[in-house]
Amino acid sequence: MATNKIKPIRNEKDYEDALARVYALMHSEPGSEEFDELDVLADLVEHYEDKHYPIGYPSPIGAIEFHMDQANLSPRDLIPILGSRSKVSEVLSGKRAITMPMARALHEHLGIPSDVLIQEPRVTLKDSLSELNWDRFPIKAMVNRGWIPKKPSPTPSAKEIIRELIERAGGSDVALAATLQEGNCQRTNAKTDPYALQAWSWQVMATANENLPDKPFTPRIVTLDFLREVARQSWFEDGPIRARDLLGKHGIPLVVVQTLPKLYLDGAALKLSDSRPVVGLTLRNDRIDSFWFCLLHELAHVGLHLDTKTNDAFYDDMSLRRVMSEQEDSKERDADEWAESALIPQPVWEASDVKHHPSPTNVMHLANTLRIHPALVADKVRQETQNYRLLPQFVGTGEVLRWLSQSALID
Repeated sequence: MATNKIKPIRNEKDYEDALARVYALMHSEPGSEEFDELDVLADLVEHYEDKHYPIGYPSPIGAIEFHMDQANLSPRDLIPILGSRSKVSEVLSGKRAITMPMARALHEHLGIPSDVLIQEPRVTLKDSLSELNWDRFPIKAMVNRGWIPKKPSPTPSAKEIIRELIERAGGSDVALAATLQEGNCQRTNAKTDPYALQAWSWQVMATANENLPDKPFTPRIVTLDFLREVARQSWFEDGPIRARDLLGKHGIPLVVVQTLPKLYLDGAALKLSDSRPVVGLTLRNDRIDSFWFCLLHELAHVGLHLDTKTNDAFYDDMSLRRVMSEQEDSKERDADEWAESALIPQPVWEASDVKHHPSPTNVMHLANTLRIHPALVADKVRQETQNYRLLPQFVGTGEVLRWLSQSALID
């Protein structure tokens, strides 16, 4: 079958059309014309997103707290900068907006970029579902992805469509818990469309509810040793399927749901109405290393955090792992450490030849020793050296979707 003519992406319509074509080609065979088209389109989409939706800033409060920590300052030290103890308290708690004079003073005394301090506040959905702007949900994209069944005329309203999705996700209470509300932990791009994120989250939960594992969830099963067992599934060619089955044996659904425009997300750890955890992935980067690290990171949230708290939700854009690690919630850093240790324990890494001589042979040797995919060793090298062009032969682009699509795991 001949491929479509590939066109530049110049606007939002071109972007949405290109995304739709990318998903239509996800099951194409490597080496085919369709697979080559997919490869080119994915690069065009990534370029458009990098240009129009770059990595966002940290929040103004997060930036202030980070610079305070770096300079070993207490809230008392901000009084001369902001004007009074009450102003300092209200700014740090988010109850008072940062004025232009405050922004200038913080920039002058703490060196915080002005653009960070005067950015518009991130939209959150934190009070009730009744306050949602239903028309802001990406209904067209959701229809294109098959999340919403075609309805006879008259076409239902956006509110009716989303309300139905919320019921499939488990009802209003559980849906509200899985929103971008204050208190939930988010490694998310500041430019993420919160309505796209919520639609995706509820689709993950709805899909999980409709495909629950036969086994009940085993509380406290997710330990560091459990993560290591999951990581060892990467050794096998059908590792993603084996990981799905292993999680299912302990009652944890693993769901892959396509991404949406303006949704810069790799994965999430959520809870269903019965308190069962669910791991959702987008596979926006269809690479072996990305799949396994994100899966283990979300499972770390399950083991470290979701077992003990009922209303947390965790969202992760792994591209921010390198740029926000010192400015984000400690829970994200803890999940990173678990995932990294599950893949390659630090003492093993320090004693390995590949740490100092990252040759393909040394990569394969360490992978064979740990019984993990060499892509994961290569990723460790790239993270350590901050050189993401090293060892490209191990990345495994296109392999994860191929396996998961064969098992009907992708929604």
